[in-house]
Amino acid sequence: MIKFLLAKIFFRSFFINANLNFRKMQNLGFVMTITPLVRPWNLPTKEAAELLTRHLQIFNTNPYFAASISGSVIRLEEEKSKDKKLTSDAAVVKHTLMGPYAAIGDAFFWGALRPFAAVIACILAYSEYIFAPLALLLLFNPFHVWIRLKGFLEGYRRGKEGIDFVKKINLPRMTVIIRWLSLIILAGSTVFWHTCAGCLPLIVSSGLMMNITAIIIILVCFLLIKRMISQFYILYFAALFFLLISLKEF
Repeated sequence: MIKFLLAKIFFRSFFINANLNFRKMQNLGFVMTITPLVRPWNLPTKEAAELLTRHLQIFNTNPYFAASISGSVIRLEEEKSKDKKLTSDAAVVKHTLMGPYAAIGDAFFWGALRPFAAVIACILAYSEYIFAPLALLLLFNPFHVWIRLKGFLEGYRRGKEGIDFVKKINLPRMTVIIRWLSLIILAGSTVFWHTCAGCLPLIVSSGLMMNITAIIIILVCFLLIKRMISQFYILYFAALFFLLISLKEF
């Protein structure tokens, strides 16, 4: 029964943004996620109302980490339901974690992994591979589903200590690595693209000039990052730059 209940709650966490509102953001979605708890615990109407009302306060985090928070909340509420003397820390834990999780998740998923997947998919699309859209989905979706599931299970298993899972995978470091990898792939494509059969030429020049151009682009990106300019802006500026060069060939 408990496994079925957890699976139901985890599935609901995918829809946390369905009731997104300007006043309290994801609060309705979060309450909808944990609502299945009420019936199996056979809570009196007053206690059930108090439980759900506690979680109607403002809530906003990265949707991929919402499942991790809901797992910790479920564990803490479960402990309180078994021992009425305990003071529920679920709301405190939820509001403590939502900010850091939002910062970490947004930087990694929106600012690193999604642009990286898009770069790979665009390169495959320009190379006329029909599975380019599938590559985008395969690069992005498995990781965020794993984060959702593993975070949810660790949150439920360890309660307040569920955050250790997020610390262990060290997403901020992975964010930097993936952003650099995206920049290297974009710069490297200027060197090797003209040798790929069936690809649209990005620039017409000798092989030496192609290599020099790629090196200059990498050095410029490195200097911009040293000046504290976000890799996010550099990545999209580079994509726009290469797109404009390709349009000159038409």
